[in-house]
Amino acid sequence: MSSPSKVFFIRPAGPADVPDILQLVIDLATYEKAADSVKATPELLNKNLFETPYAHTLLAFSGTPTSPGKAVGLALYFFNFSTWTGRPGIYLEDLYVNPDFRGSGIGKAFFAELSKIAEEKWNQPSIDFYEKTLDASPMSEWMGMRLEEAGIAKLKRFAQQPN
Repeated sequence: MSSPSKVFFIRPAGPADVPDILQLVIDLATYEKAADSVKATPELLNKNLFETPYAHTLLAFSGTPTSPGKAVGLALYFFNFSTWTGRPGIYLEDLYVNPDFRGSGIGKAFFAELSKIAEEKWNQPSIDFYEKTLDASPMSEWMGMRLEEAGIAKLKRFAQQPN
């Protein structure tokens, strides 16, 4: 397990980040023992994340914004809508952190960033997320979780402090 003292920052991905996104997707698939299942290409990612943005990506980098290192994590999400709640949400498709950076707070920082995006997009968000300390509740066999306003508010405690 990595030390919590590792320095990192998170920012939205842009078209120049496609090689890093693809590598992290491959790393995730390898971790899941499904590397052969990756069909994404740089062209598909560029088209579907940036030309017609069907999904969005946050990337975590080692280092600082003024002295960035390598990409060490990603959170890929898209916006959805629940007919049952009558509200929009965020569906977190994948979250991956490089094993060398696990335990450093990157996963929690991703959730904090996603909560900011949800609050900016909707004042009363209903988002699909995770479980544990966030009061999320199960939704499917894939362990989809619904995070309501109280749970989103709890995510603020995971926000990154400025370097």
